[in-house]
Amino acid sequence: MSDFETDGGPENEWEDRGELAWNEFDWERYLREQDDSIHRYLGFYEAFRQNPNRIDAVAEQMGWGQGTWSDDDGSAESDDEDAAIDSSEDDDEIYTLHKNPIFIATKAIFLSAKRPWELNAGDGAKIPSALALGYLASLHRGEEQAVQAIHALDFGDYAMAISLFKRALSALNASLSLLNAEPAKKHVAVLTYREEALPKLFDLREIWLRVMAECREELNRPIDEEN
Repeated sequence: MSDFETDGGPENEWEDRGELAWNEFDWERYLREQDDSIHRYLGFYEAFRQNPNRIDAVAEQMGWGQGTWSDDDGSAESDDEDAAIDSSEDDDEIYTLHKNPIFIATKAIFLSAKRPWELNAGDGAKIPSALALGYLASLHRGEEQAVQAIHALDFGDYAMAISLFKRALSALNASLSLLNAEPAKKHVAVLTYREEALPKLFDLREIWLRVMAECREELNRPIDEEN
């Protein structure tokens, strides 16, 4: 899971940054660059929308490996191998959650799912207010739980990550239930949105299930293999 894994704790993470002393403007520039990564992912995602293997195709375009989220060969990594997260060899390059491939993919696909819904959510004639608010709330819960799960990944707490991804999946199921409910299907705007949104929601589900499977592999790995 080298594309998103850090084995070191938060104290080690900050110590490894040495004499890094960025001001708020440096961090704003950095965060804008990470926002660009989300939009870059989204651009590839839309371009590969008709590709049944779009998750892997986009990951390859983002430089995350071919057909997989990671290049893990099963060997353990040392605490100071931040390069396992970001292949950049620039000494000034630092890692934060915003560079995590799972974070980028999750944020990008949620953004793609929320935008078209928000365009119609304010028009009660197109989408009933209860459905509009309920669906947005379920998307928000799913995104929040997924981001917390990715935080757990970065701290190497795979069991917690699995639990949080389960909560994210539960919220995702709630979103699907709202779109599939018979009252929702009576509205043309919902049906139009639903056709575009279902593949996105299932892609999120697929990504999270893959990561959960890798987390379980890490948890089941014999201790002597980690030494």
